[in-house]
Amino acid sequence: MTWGAYLVYGRGIDPRVGARVARAAAAIEADPPVWLRDWIPSYDRIFVEYDPRSVDAGALGDWARGLEAGEGPEGRRVEIPVLYGDLDLPEIAGRTGLSPEEVVRLHAGVDYRVYAVGFTPGFPFMAEVPEPLRLPRRAVPRKRVPAHAVGIAGVQTGIYPQESPGGWNLLGRTLVRVYDPHRARPFLLEPGDRVRFVPRKGAPPGPPQPVELLEAGEGAAVFEVLEPGLLTLPVDAGRFRAGRYGLARSGPLDARSLGVANRLIGNPPEAAALELNLSGPVLEALEGVTVALALQDAHGRLRAWARTLRRGERLDLRVLSGGARGYLAVPGGLVLGRFMGSASPDLKGRIGRPLRAGDRLRAAVARSGLRRAELSWRRDGRAGPEVVLRLWPGPQAEPEALEALLRGRFRVAAADRMGVRLEGAAVPGGEVTSEGVPLGAVQVPPGGAPMLLLADRGTIGGYAKPAVLHPADLARAGQLREGDRLRFVLDPAARAYDVLDV
Repeated sequence: MTWGAYLVYGRGIDPRVGARVARAAAAIEADPPVWLRDWIPSYDRIFVEYDPRSVDAGALGDWARGLEAGEGPEGRRVEIPVLYGDLDLPEIAGRTGLSPEEVVRLHAGVDYRVYAVGFTPGFPFMAEVPEPLRLPRRAVPRKRVPAHAVGIAGVQTGIYPQESPGGWNLLGRTLVRVYDPHRARPFLLEPGDRVRFVPRKGAPPGPPQPVELLEAGEGAAVFEVLEPGLLTLPVDAGRFRAGRYGLARSGPLDARSLGVANRLIGNPPEAAALELNLSGPVLEALEGVTVALALQDAHGRLRAWARTLRRGERLDLRVLSGGARGYLAVPGGLVLGRFMGSASPDLKGRIGRPLRAGDRLRAAVARSGLRRAELSWRRDGRAGPEVVLRLWPGPQAEPEALEALLRGRFRVAAADRMGVRLEGAAVPGGEVTSEGVPLGAVQVPPGGAPMLLLADRGTIGGYAKPAVLHPADLARAGQLREGDRLRFVLDPAARAYDVLDV
């Protein structure tokens, strides 16, 4: 189990507070305790994820108060060329009463401090934007912001390294990549750096090539991919201690099903396996091999089987019953390459990729001793038409927002690995100073439509988070399909996220 807390060093965007955060973050990176799962610095605080079985809030506070003894990082001055124009520039000019040329002159006329990197890999959070340009975020975030877009939101400015959702107002696009996983230093900017934008002409760069993980491992080839499925991904436990760079946790959306599939054939519960999305692959066995498949629905009902395939036998997984995702395990786990400690993909970060026809899957062990097994059970035999998920109070647990979440009925408008967009009852939301985002957070922008944030969430965000899913319900949330109906209940043993003034 993982829990989180905010270590707060001040309030708002202030260079002196940012320096304290930077010193503390450098101390954590120099000597992270074994119970610390991740840490995500932002403007005035550090969000930490930890094992609550190993440390309590009191000990956490004592540890946090001793973090600022060392020196913080010494920043560099970096010039970034920008092709200003199009996107939202005409709208920004109209809303501010300035000409487009004046908007560009103001934005490019000051140095910006990098306070944090997050949201997506390499996205720098910088301040302060000149007063005339301080516009709020868009009420409804875009589903797609182009790669390299330069945005503003309030006093902040930032750069979208990859195409992604986002709610900032867009001025132009950079002519360099601020993130490239193939570079020795993937992240161009770090906290403490000073940035000056320089207007230039030219063409924005294309996206970097993905880092190959699937073909990087060595082992016995046990399957050839005949049809890849809709979005079939190799996953392991996930990428821990990388949130400060904006890298997603990734890993399985349904860790319970992954663990069941692995245990059926004697693997460790977090061994690398395939995550199948809505429609899985067609595979051909290259030799005799034992496999296991586990599928759960959003109510918690689970079915799993294991069996041994002969050489040349095909395994057709194009139709999945139950939830949105299933997990296929092979003996010893898939053999894959790794990036920053994990074989899981980060598709926003161009790390790993889905299966393609012709891929060969390698296993650590050719076959297990299990010939055939099957199990099926219902976690809740009275499951009704609505999925019920438990909530704990979140970082911005305002009573009105919690009441709206608990009283409302919702429908899944869309779901992917980043999260689940809900429609239905409006929930009070809004903007906050950008900060680390818990896994399972219920995020609510000013438009009032909540979103459940899952494994590929942005690590830093600036929208209110009135609630967080019970950690044990994350797996079921990962099985939600478009059109599913759900409601929330408050867990009787709920505890609020700790906010510790340091």
